[in-house]
Amino acid sequence: MRLLIVEDERRLAASLAGGLTAEGFVVETVHDGAEGLHRALGGGYDLILLDIMLPGMNGYRVCAALRAAGDETPILMLTAKDGEYDEAEGLDTGADDYLTKPFSYVVLVARVRALLRRRTRGGAPAIVLGDLRVDPAARRVHRGEVEVELTAKEFAVLEHLASNAGRVVSKAQIIEAVWDLAYGGDPNIVEVYVSALRRKLDVPFGRRSITTVRGAGYRLARDGGA
Repeated sequence: MRLLIVEDERRLAASLAGGLTAEGFVVETVHDGAEGLHRALGGGYDLILLDIMLPGMNGYRVCAALRAAGDETPILMLTAKDGEYDEAEGLDTGADDYLTKPFSYVVLVARVRALLRRRTRGGAPAIVLGDLRVDPAARRVHRGEVEVELTAKEFAVLEHLASNAGRVVSKAQIIEAVWDLAYGGDPNIVEVYVSALRRKLDVPFGRRSITTVRGAGYRLARDGGA
């Protein structure tokens, strides 16, 4: 597995590269946004660790440019900033996960492995709920004949809800399934992903597939919101 680290703090980049190399990954590092974008577009990486506060071109712009170019490589954003607004902005540009500095190295490795597992997963049957089709093997989602583009983390949240269609799933259950118990932040991050799914799966199609059950969690309709 080849990883690209785009991080302007050279000591941190070197430390992460050394640790991840010891874990068995092939790691390359760059220290500014423009070079990171150039390397990512031509490198064939399995995952990108992308800092937000970069010289020349920030991580949001790098992420958006990669997604606009059709690059679906999982992106784990690293930042010293904190707050739901920043996380939502990162997700809107196409990031798959988000880790705030300072972070535990153990948590970082867990997040990296979780994203890589989801990217390479195959063989699971498609889940069909009305005109909503969730295909874990291909990691593709369709609403009728229209394919809906999701980030890896959005897809993981949707897949868990779809696997439990008709049942209420709590935030804690979603975090356990999607974040692999490594997540130690605000459980309200689930709301960010559910909101993103509604914007992509429901609003453009006039549907209401994911409902909030106050005090309990979320439920995805068995009919896909038809």
